[in-house]
Amino acid sequence: MGRHLPCGADALTEYFALVDCNNFYASCERVFQPKLRGQPVVILSNNDGCVIARSNEAKALGIEMGAPWHQHKKQFEELGVIVRSSNYTLYGDMSARVMKTLRQFSPNLEVYSIDEAFLSFDGFDSRMESQARDLRATVYQWTGIPVSVGIAPTKTLAKIANRAAKKNPASGGVYILMDSTEQEDLLGQLKLEDVWGIARRLSRRLNEVGITTPLELRQADAHFIRERFGVVIERIVLELRGQSCLELDEVPSNRKSLVSSRSFGRSVTTLQELREAVSTYASRATEKMRRQNLATASLIVFVETNPFRKQDKQYKASQNIRLPLASSDTGRITAASLTSLEAVWKPNHNYKKAGVMLLDLVPSTKVASTLFDAPDSISSQSRMKAIDAINRHFGRDTVILGSSRIKPKGTLRREMLSPCYSTDWNKLARVG
Repeated sequence: MGRHLPCGADALTEYFALVDCNNFYASCERVFQPKLRGQPVVILSNNDGCVIARSNEAKALGIEMGAPWHQHKKQFEELGVIVRSSNYTLYGDMSARVMKTLRQFSPNLEVYSIDEAFLSFDGFDSRMESQARDLRATVYQWTGIPVSVGIAPTKTLAKIANRAAKKNPASGGVYILMDSTEQEDLLGQLKLEDVWGIARRLSRRLNEVGITTPLELRQADAHFIRERFGVVIERIVLELRGQSCLELDEVPSNRKSLVSSRSFGRSVTTLQELREAVSTYASRATEKMRRQNLATASLIVFVETNPFRKQDKQYKASQNIRLPLASSDTGRITAASLTSLEAVWKPNHNYKKAGVMLLDLVPSTKVASTLFDAPDSISSQSRMKAIDAINRHFGRDTVILGSSRIKPKGTLRREMLSPCYSTDWNKLARVG
């Protein structure tokens, strides 16, 4: 989360804005398909499994998150619900466009998730609301994505303010939560789970000591909370009081692990098919790792059958392997992944899922030679940069390893997939 600021009355007053994209996945689909506006839209998970995103119209129909597609298909058809398969390439590109637009309004920005970002609003003072409304209008004009803006003296209260901006139509998508009395009124109306950082299990523990609302948590004795629940929850109490304890994390911390995994659209039964899938996942995980200038010397390959097919023999296994030295070379990582796969492979099973996990990630610039091994060579680094550049320019999988397949036989089932309008020249939206 970044460096913690000193909490208390002497801490400098700051203003944080949380910008959250409204119904982000559904909104991305609507940018290039205007006919979806005003219609109930749901987005399905990998393999068209279950609902992971809903438009407001779909929520109004009572459609729940996690609803299995195969069980609700007829119901959705009767209700006129429009269904789309998840298109993460589109969503990722649209997210990057939104974040780039937000930087026009504040150089101090923390990208918190694919559809959320914290901004510093210091210095705007009386112009705070007009700046926020200009931000909303500009993001919508430049990207087509509607956003809500919550502004408060702490990041935790900014989250609360953003929630109010979405729930209260009269706010016009912008809610400024500075007044102490207004903060207390709003916190008294919410559940503990509505507070950033308060999960259901922690909520139950707080209930046991008589704290049932965010307002009661704000009013609780901070020292008691620290002794009973720890310093992290004490910071939440102080943040709810308007005392900033969390600074913007403008430079994301290095990741310690990275996973590339998919469930197959159908059962995979041969080693060759698994090799193709694992090779593809290893390549994609390594490419993601290179984007963050990281390397790894440890990885895990895992495979598993479908636990819901009780008639099948069940099997789940994983194998860890270590490289002599950390690397970000796709060839090295893939070769090690295939070696791990050989160790866990068992014939006569219907495999449903496989994946590659890269562990103990370190900055690639800090990989030093040993007596017997050297880091990735200059030619290896140049080759990887060239491959990444080609794939960025011409599209994913333009250049791949021979052990991979552009479309593995066990590929995802995505029957309602929209085109990648913003990242593929061949799929640009057409008029007429």
